[in-house]
Amino acid sequence: MMFSRMRRFLFGTPLNPLGINTRQHIALIALFAWVGLGADALSSSCYGPEQAYLVLGDNSHLAVFVAAITIVTIFIIAMGYNRVIELFPSGGGGYKVATKLLHPYVGLISGAALIVDYVLTISVSIASGADAFFSFLPLSFSHYKLYIEAAALLLMLALNMRGMKETIKILLPIFLGFVVIHFILILYGIAAHSKALKIVIPNAMHESYQLAQAVGWLAVIALTLRAYSLGAGTYTGLEAISNNVQRLAEPRIKTGKRAMLYMSISLSFTAGGILLLYMLWAVKPVEGQTLNAVVFHSILGDSSLGQAILILTLQLEAALLFIAANTGFVDGPNVLANMAFDGWLPNRFRHLSSRLAVQNGLMLMGLGALAILFLTNGNVSFLVVLYSINVFITFTLSLLSLSVYWATHRESASWLGHFILSAFACLTTFSILCITIFFKFTAGGWLTLIITSSLVGFCLLIKRHYQYVASKLKRLDEALCPKLAEATMPMLPTHPNEKTAVVFVSGLSMGMHTLLALLRFFPEQFKNFVFLRVGVVDTESFRGQAEMEELNRESQAVLNYFINFCAQQGLPAEAYMVFGTDIIESLLTLTKEVSQKYPDAIFFASELIFANDNMLTRFLHNHTALLLQQGLHMEGKELVIIPMQI
Repeated sequence: MMFSRMRRFLFGTPLNPLGINTRQHIALIALFAWVGLGADALSSSCYGPEQAYLVLGDNSHLAVFVAAITIVTIFIIAMGYNRVIELFPSGGGGYKVATKLLHPYVGLISGAALIVDYVLTISVSIASGADAFFSFLPLSFSHYKLYIEAAALLLMLALNMRGMKETIKILLPIFLGFVVIHFILILYGIAAHSKALKIVIPNAMHESYQLAQAVGWLAVIALTLRAYSLGAGTYTGLEAISNNVQRLAEPRIKTGKRAMLYMSISLSFTAGGILLLYMLWAVKPVEGQTLNAVVFHSILGDSSLGQAILILTLQLEAALLFIAANTGFVDGPNVLANMAFDGWLPNRFRHLSSRLAVQNGLMLMGLGALAILFLTNGNVSFLVVLYSINVFITFTLSLLSLSVYWATHRESASWLGHFILSAFACLTTFSILCITIFFKFTAGGWLTLIITSSLVGFCLLIKRHYQYVASKLKRLDEALCPKLAEATMPMLPTHPNEKTAVVFVSGLSMGMHTLLALLRFFPEQFKNFVFLRVGVVDTESFRGQAEMEELNRESQAVLNYFINFCAQQGLPAEAYMVFGTDIIESLLTLTKEVSQKYPDAIFFASELIFANDNMLTRFLHNHTALLLQQGLHMEGKELVIIPMQI
């Protein structure tokens, strides 16, 4: 009881997935989507421009070109993902678009890249936030940085367990504070050098020409592209909205496009503006401080008011970088759920918690990010190397999918324009991907590619296992579940005081296996047969009303089969069904109701048994019967588990 109260205090009161207003309650308007899903993109302006500028060294005049290309690229990618939102209003983003428009294996690569990317999103956001936070503290405090990072990560994990919208409401003041103060500082910093701004492009072109005369144009282009690629982390997060369209308020497409517009404008202004500030204020690295801290210090000066605003700015940067991890906590579990639905990952990642959050996915993302933080000691430079490769794999595959779609759907009068835009965006992101891999491969990029490839291989093993089980169950359906007569037989009345067999039905073949076994083992012992089934509300069925209605139809059809079968065999039977996010909790609730009506009841369920049982098979199956048996035994009820060998 105490544990239950503490759980409710920490994670909130359970939500009813079938409630009329539940989906509306958790749906995100454009502002909340911008905050909750755009924090990652916007926060990367705190370290992406810095990484690019440091590479330029004494050739800071090239920063103006890097800034211009950055702004153009952001809008190109954003426009491409607007098309993804239009085509996939139920969400799924990069994984779904590659799966549906190219091939499931291409979708697998895209999904695996996204999972690794979102784990790294959490790690790099937390580590960068700690760097910003410690940049105005004495160097002696740096020993505690890793512990602060771990604490911040666990706090974000706990907040997301309560639900995405609740988390966003808490983070909203920090996000808006960051936007407002950076908007003011960037405008003021540029205005203070308005005279230099007028000649910045002519000077940049002149100095670039002189540099080219000394080292050659190829070297100048290579340096610019290297700086551009190292700042490519700035674009990450742009795919987040398309991954979560199903979470947006109606009309979803319009809300998604508006949130994407907010994100692209704020990101391009902040990232491009900060790069321009570095150049105009001739920023030089200072040990223990980020370049943002250095340039804002130069802008604000050493007055008491200036120092107070500087500290507030750095605190907002640190806080935003911390909450940018929220994108990984939101998107990562969503990708895991989509891949689990297609059989690439364990089914447990489809399940929702009582707060309608993907709890298992959240735990995996959080623990994975925590492990990476400790393994890399929170080194931002190294994490950025690992971080920015995978997202461009997904960008490229998504935009390639759109290009193929428009090339094969020429019915629309505007197909050519959409095709050219998608193809150009694909070429842009593919170029960035190649440049990033080239420059970052030996610096640690190879590790990202190995991890992603290993995850793809692991997913293939899981898919193979689930396909094997599905084929076996299909054969059992055909063997154990005969086609019933079309005419529905009248149901015989049950006798509550007689001995009753209660059968848990998860599917046709398993339910029929249980029923036939108890008829064989206990002939004429039971006078009533009761069938229980839970319609599990997971991430797929919770997408919309149509999905919920389909879940209801499928569950009802399974129960109707057993009722009709018993009627044709002259067996009194009835069925109970309930919907919920937790199958064990829902079944235990049903058993209490059934036990009150049928006091002399024994419960039966089947459990899959594998000839080659191993850790993988135990991990891929939830073993519902065993967990249910434990729960029923605690209540003094009997459950007989009938093994079903695969």
